[in-house]
Amino acid sequence: MKRRDFVTHSVALGGALVLPGGPARAAPANPLAPTNPAEFKRAMGEFVGTARLLESGLRMELPVLADNPGAVPVHVLTLPISDSHYCKELIVLAELNPSPLACRFSFSPAAGTAEAAVRLRLSQSQTIHALARMSDGKVLVARQAITVAASGCGM
Repeated sequence: MKRRDFVTHSVALGGALVLPGGPARAAPANPLAPTNPAEFKRAMGEFVGTARLLESGLRMELPVLADNPGAVPVHVLTLPISDSHYCKELIVLAELNPSPLACRFSFSPAAGTAEAAVRLRLSQSQTIHALARMSDGKVLVARQAITVAASGCGM
């Protein structure tokens, strides 16, 4: 067998193995498309439940302008904690990202402080929400709008 024939037959066989034999399938939905607002509301509702949101007691720091949307620094800090009053869980939601739940942290009284620092990838200008569930059932919330210079999720 000649080398040229061998290569030609190998390419033909490889192509036949790679191509699907079934009917054509629809292309998957664009993963970079903005999320359905219902997904953000579901994640928010699932965390909050029936608790009333309190606007004080939770501090969130992030830049107003994200010049690198692939790594936006976010720092979240709750009130000082004690053995009887502490943050049990903390989440950060990026409202218009394809997947709004950016991160979730769990704490215990032994942690000493409920503080988290992360870097988020943002798809567009939006509002970032931080929510903290306290041991007494209260839910603290902090929100801040951020302007994104260029899309980070498509990088």
